[in-house]
Amino acid sequence: MPRLQEKYRKTVIPAMQKAFGIKNVMAIPKIEKVVVNTGIGRLGKDEKTAERIAKELTLIVGQKPVFKKAKKSISGFKLREGVNVGIAVTLRGKRMYDFLDRLIAIALPRSRDFRGIDAKNFDKMGNLNFGIKESSIFPEINYENMKDVFGLEVTVVTTAKNREKGIELLKQMGLPIKKPAGASLQL
Repeated sequence: MPRLQEKYRKTVIPAMQKAFGIKNVMAIPKIEKVVVNTGIGRLGKDEKTAERIAKELTLIVGQKPVFKKAKKSISGFKLREGVNVGIAVTLRGKRMYDFLDRLIAIALPRSRDFRGIDAKNFDKMGNLNFGIKESSIFPEINYENMKDVFGLEVTVVTTAKNREKGIELLKQMGLPIKKPAGASLQL
């Protein structure tokens, strides 16, 4: 069992029950899936570059990504229908917990000027969306051999019914979340 999943079962569930007064264990929010994607835009025309980025994304998440194609042509962006414009991976189960564990423990602390994830990145259903500017913060990527620097978008989908429960769930899981600027300190 992944370390983060074990933490969820042993510490997060009791803490969430106490914080929100939930009696039924099945009603406690949990992480449903994690979606990691990157836009390849102008790099999508070059097939070798797109394959290299897909290979690096596979190293990061541990699962083969899927190419996303343009749904329609847009002449202003010099975009044709059917051209690769992005690469996406949906993680569930063990791979999801492994990726989140590496993200929380290794990758985010390695990123430059990282002060925590802003609470504004949560939507009203408790899902988290944030971007990573450089994929090189992951230890699986060898920076010397990296030819193209690309960013990632990470979406953590939870079963929380509101924003507060989603924030508390991910805070309990160990994700560094910044306090809002107007929040008062509790002593």
